[in-house]
Amino acid sequence: MNGRVLEIIRKEFKQTLRDPRRRTLVFLPPVVQMLVFGYAVNLDVDHARIAWMDQDLSVESRELRERFAASPSFRITAQARMEQEASAILDRGGAQAVIRVRAGFAREIRSGGSAEGQILLDGTDSNTASIIGNYAGSVLAGLNKTLMERRQREKLAGRTQQGAALLRLPAVEARTRVWFNPELRSRIYFVPGVLVNIIMLVTLMLTALSVVGESEKKTMEQIMVTPIRPLELILGKTIPFGVLGFIDMALITGIALAVFRVPFRGSFLLLVFCSLLFLLTTLGAGLFISTISETQQQAMMSTFFFFQPAFMLSGFAFPIRNMPEAVQWLTYLNPMRYFMEIVRGVFLKGIGAEILWPQMLCLGALGVAVLTFSAMRFRKRLD
Repeated sequence: MNGRVLEIIRKEFKQTLRDPRRRTLVFLPPVVQMLVFGYAVNLDVDHARIAWMDQDLSVESRELRERFAASPSFRITAQARMEQEASAILDRGGAQAVIRVRAGFAREIRSGGSAEGQILLDGTDSNTASIIGNYAGSVLAGLNKTLMERRQREKLAGRTQQGAALLRLPAVEARTRVWFNPELRSRIYFVPGVLVNIIMLVTLMLTALSVVGESEKKTMEQIMVTPIRPLELILGKTIPFGVLGFIDMALITGIALAVFRVPFRGSFLLLVFCSLLFLLTTLGAGLFISTISETQQQAMMSTFFFFQPAFMLSGFAFPIRNMPEAVQWLTYLNPMRYFMEIVRGVFLKGIGAEILWPQMLCLGALGVAVLTFSAMRFRKRLD
């Protein structure tokens, strides 16, 4: 690297750290996004508010209520006697679900039949409703298991042949074990993805604003009459923001480990190398945006126009497999998709290059293609 490139790099660092707007872009987005996704964005359902509607008033229905009250997932906040009351509670948001025990609940249990418990859910938030429904189903399943075991003990005590046969029947019991995120905390899932978003947004915007700023201030012509070559100018304009991207990566990783206790099970060197591959695409895209923008305002708007679709199709919040098939094919052109899989794999699973090499290969190919195309277009514009 010759002295001209180093001088451009020094100039870019000085301008970026001196400009309040650019300095804010480097340090504020990582902190804000980490706080938002670490604390505010939480898909976990704890202490869900439920209303209790007991139309049986039996020992068995009270036992079921005690199970819901003892569960850390639920908090009984309202009572309902009639269907109109239950509907009103859901309408005004007094509870997220209503547990209804129909009349005859205990009679069906004692006769060995199938007793019904109804769960009325507020479907405004479909994700929360689905989770609450699963939690409530688990409580009902636990009561059902207890009742079956109690019935078998009663039959055994009576020394009936049927009871003895029941106890000799083989049983299959499902035991769930969650890998990588045993507590199923959404924070563990979201925080590593912030690393991808920050590197993309910061490097994309800073590169575009820097190059367009030279044209807007009419200093690009002065630069081009110097002995600086187009390739040297491209390197001098992109390398500083690549370094800032690595600084943001280290900052976010440190916050994730120290503040949010996100596990890091993989290789940090692998993460650094894959970040370099990802930076090829972000810096190249920023360079391309600078060639189609005349002002910094246009560059900023173009950056968000490029970033938002890439963010939505990266798998950060919405599983790609749930998207329409045509959109799933489109995501193969999105570098954020591959880097998102790499970051979560390194952080949470601890997997290495022997597993992640397809994503690394695609990310590197996209990076080389985007950076080469953007550099050629930028050089043509200078000529």
